[in-house]
Amino acid sequence: MVFVSETRWSRAAGVLGVVILAQWVIAIVLEGLDHQLSVASAVFGSGTLVFAGVGVLVARRQPRNPVGWLLILFTFFFLLGIDAQNYAVFCYLFGHQRFPLASAAVVIKQVATAGFLLLPTAILLFPDGRLGSPRWRWVLWAYALVSAVVTADAFAPAVAAVAAHDIHIDSSADVTDMSHLRGWLVHPPAGLVAAVWVLLAGIWLSFVVHQFMNWRRSDGELRQQLKWLACGAAVALGIGLGVSSAVTGVLGTILSATLFALPVSIGVGILRYRLYDIDRIISRTLAYTIITGLLIGVYAGLVLLATNVLGVHSSVAVAASTLAAAALFNPVRRRVQGAVARRFNRARYDADRTVAAFAARLKDAVDLDSVRTDLAAVVQRTLEPAHVWVWIGSAGEDLASADREPVAALLTVIGEPGSEQGRTGGQDPPLDQGQRGPVLAGQAEPLGEHSPVAAASP
Repeated sequence: MVFVSETRWSRAAGVLGVVILAQWVIAIVLEGLDHQLSVASAVFGSGTLVFAGVGVLVARRQPRNPVGWLLILFTFFFLLGIDAQNYAVFCYLFGHQRFPLASAAVVIKQVATAGFLLLPTAILLFPDGRLGSPRWRWVLWAYALVSAVVTADAFAPAVAAVAAHDIHIDSSADVTDMSHLRGWLVHPPAGLVAAVWVLLAGIWLSFVVHQFMNWRRSDGELRQQLKWLACGAAVALGIGLGVSSAVTGVLGTILSATLFALPVSIGVGILRYRLYDIDRIISRTLAYTIITGLLIGVYAGLVLLATNVLGVHSSVAVAASTLAAAALFNPVRRRVQGAVARRFNRARYDADRTVAAFAARLKDAVDLDSVRTDLAAVVQRTLEPAHVWVWIGSAGEDLASADREPVAALLTVIGEPGSEQGRTGGQDPPLDQGQRGPVLAGQAEPLGEHSPVAAASP
């Protein structure tokens, strides 16, 4: 077995990234020659570079993770198909049939189908490239077989047309006249085609169910990674495909750019960048979506009420409705954010309330032992640490001479969550015990809700 170092894999990923960038430039130039270059096509073509960028970054950081390489190959084959499509259109629809590789471009265009079929595999193997059970290998083999049939069905008309030297294509470089072409794959039975696509959709659905079951069984970092994947997929499918398809013009183009939330979420999940921010992102997104909907409803309702029922002049009604919506923004925002946080970011919500209550009690605290006990209970409920240390510097002098609130200015708590325990509100920085004063108290075991920390002499 030939061993390839991770450095060489990283270099290979970088080279493929440069090749993909060159493919994108060629696609833009050919679309300009075909008179098909538009804002929507430029945005979509540029967005494919997001898949490549995430793939290259993951492949360079984790060369043995196949997810990064799958994203790279997906982008490579997809852009290769786009380049071949644009070149074939330029050759056959603009009278340049004698250009080299014109007929080959009609066939090569179909590799975009094979590239697209690689993307669901990256979803299945997220985040570490491993399958949860050996049974899923059989599912992958079945998916490979079905994908091969779909790819062959896409290639067959183009190959038959090139072999017959009778090529007629449309503006997408698809063969238009297939009545004179012969071949079982060129004219497959309708029942077989339907069965293949139903089976393909079923396998895709099984990939989603597999990740959902992983999320149900997981905790800690893996659970956060799967949340990122689910959030990115929901935005890409719900807004990037669903909403943008129903909206035309510039707004539809802007909304279609959210398709690329999927590769971004995959990259964040695998590389674990700000992994624990997903709960806050979900709660804030839902909150502001609800707030926007409510305020738009209030604004539209007030305008209709004022103009159609009360007979107020339209400009006055619009101004009054705008002021009313603006006045309602902050009260509605506080209530909606509180309700959403209680439901979707409960850990952070409970932690904030617990810390706020402790701060209120601390203002009137004078007994160090009771504060230490209360402090340990608060830390246990909010951070769930495996270990807790309390540092205090120059305790006797500060307690005797401090003019500020007693105890409150002297305590610092450092918590180290266990490997299986989650963190609320982000990843904690590494602990440097040498930066603090002498240890006043320590606990090697997880603290109970009311367990005091055993005191030690400085």
